[in-house]
Amino acid sequence: MAAGFLQRERIIAPPGWSRWLVPPAALSIHLAIGQAYAWSVFKLPLANTMLEGNPAAGTLTALPFTLGIVMLGVSAAVFGTAVDRNGPRWAMFIATVCFSTGFLVSALGVWLGQYWMVIVGYGVIGGIGLGIGYISPVSTLIKWFPDRPGMATGLAIMGFGGGALIASPWSASMLSAFGATGDDAQASGIAMAFLVHGLVYAVFMSVGWLLIRVPADDWRPAGWHPAEAKTGSLITTANVSANNAIRTPQFWLLWVVLCFNVTAGIGILERASPIFQDYFPDAGTQIAAAAAGFVAILSLANMLGRFVWSSTSDLIGRKNIYRVYLGVGALLYLLITLLGNANQAVFLIASMLILSFYGGGFATVPAYLRDLFGTYQVGAIHGRLLTAWSTAGVLGPVIVNAIADAQIAAGVEGPGRYTLAFSIMIGLLVVGFICNELIRPVDERYHEPAEAVADRTGAKAA
Repeated sequence: MAAGFLQRERIIAPPGWSRWLVPPAALSIHLAIGQAYAWSVFKLPLANTMLEGNPAAGTLTALPFTLGIVMLGVSAAVFGTAVDRNGPRWAMFIATVCFSTGFLVSALGVWLGQYWMVIVGYGVIGGIGLGIGYISPVSTLIKWFPDRPGMATGLAIMGFGGGALIASPWSASMLSAFGATGDDAQASGIAMAFLVHGLVYAVFMSVGWLLIRVPADDWRPAGWHPAEAKTGSLITTANVSANNAIRTPQFWLLWVVLCFNVTAGIGILERASPIFQDYFPDAGTQIAAAAAGFVAILSLANMLGRFVWSSTSDLIGRKNIYRVYLGVGALLYLLITLLGNANQAVFLIASMLILSFYGGGFATVPAYLRDLFGTYQVGAIHGRLLTAWSTAGVLGPVIVNAIADAQIAAGVEGPGRYTLAFSIMIGLLVVGFICNELIRPVDERYHEPAEAVADRTGAKAA
């Protein structure tokens, strides 16, 4: 068990405590760990200093980020049950320690000229902080907002998508101020930037674990009653353990749904700038700026989609919103494939919607899990499901980049470089759509006895 003030029993909210303090606590964690999407800011300074002249500099500078995302999925799956058992304060504290320590170890590695310490610090230690931090507020938010779970999780996970919008300019300005950019760039400037990141994020994330509270077992939102709120056939009032959840077909159907939805979104996001330039090469000298603007707009669509679509799922249901993500997403990919570069405005709108569905899929899935498996170990189940993200993070870029490279080698120009890749994305989204249609309520044989749930969560003692 977690010790002292980190224990779940120490953070049960007193009567009258406002549940609206929980989203800011969750955001303090997600806005911090969302820095991972801004790692590219460090790539060139590292290549020009620590790795200058190294022919593998491009691969080596990407390795901390790649390993961090892999560790996010692994640590979320491995530690998910401990997060639910020990409570959100323990989890947020561990996430803070790991994520901040990752930066501090990286700073030391740069000072000592040992790049392997950057890989271990940011990629492994920081990656564990990413995984635990990502899932730490999920089950707590759902328990505080049983009337609007999609809105609550969407608000927090929007922070992960928006973290880079803060971190990217902040990190870039810091690197410049510390002399880590330009022709006379110094590695010591990168070390200073890493050090400041570690210290500032430690303080910022501490707001989350100090502020977080869990509701008393008998707490309910004013005027809300579980029996009256059960309006969808998939919504359960029972609970399923994480170990039992992975034995159900529902878990694996949803795993495929999330994996293919993410694969389709990341297929555009990961190669956004080259795609735009291949589709619209006539932008002339402004092509680089236009492509950069395209990337920024897609990032904004990704962030806003996490909140807008997840909140919408509270009104129309989780299954219906995934019908939109997958079905409409497939039609949008088909539109881009058939239309080519005939209309830049349509291309832009379609791409923005696809990326908003990508972000919305991340934010909606915790509420979908809650509908299917209850709140008992939803954090642990979410952690296991995030392995779909790790898989898609490899699958999407491989499909788009490998096919595009082959088409370029064959002399194909323009949108034709992506026709086959986008056709594959359409097929994956159709398969995901079918899997979503096959999801049914979880069989009662997987349900946990009410007494066991109360004992294991400490509800009786509380």
